[in-house]
Amino acid sequence: MTGDDFLSLVRQRFSCRSYRPDSVPETLIARLLEAVRLAPSACNKQPWRLAVVSDESQRIRLCEEGLLPGMQRPWIRGAPVLIALGVARTTVTHRLAPLISGIDYPALDLGIAGEHLVLQATALGLGTCWIGWIRPPAVRRIVDWPRSIQPVSLISVGWPAESSESHRTGRKPLSDWVSGFIAK
Repeated sequence: MTGDDFLSLVRQRFSCRSYRPDSVPETLIARLLEAVRLAPSACNKQPWRLAVVSDESQRIRLCEEGLLPGMQRPWIRGAPVLIALGVARTTVTHRLAPLISGIDYPALDLGIAGEHLVLQATALGLGTCWIGWIRPPAVRRIVDWPRSIQPVSLISVGWPAESSESHRTGRKPLSDWVSGFIAK
């Protein structure tokens, strides 16, 4: 894989909000999970916890009880798989270190792991969308996690009903968010 191949993959990834009803084979879900497993984390604590929800009644419960009100997201019901992302914080790395540094290491770890998942999904032709507008206690109850795991987000997964080209959004230029770099 070249650097151009990677940028091409990143450009293909989009927030999918329309899915075909086809199921996602377990072999592909396993590849998504392997991509997460290989993600780096602070002190290699690998604090992520995932729950793969493909059962229709459990997906409906997540949509009805696990999402905060106020934003219409009817497309989520059409995703054949929802993956709950949670964090299991350890004492030193995840509770004490952020007090000293001011950096939320578990949030960074989950962001990296989740991005590994969505990029692997894109490479497999699957669509994904991060959903952060959730009710953590309800998600925890629905996926049967203990209180020690804090739900952070959901990621919908499935076969896109539309191409990524129809969802391309504008991106800010580098000059809006990078300092100290002058492209020649």
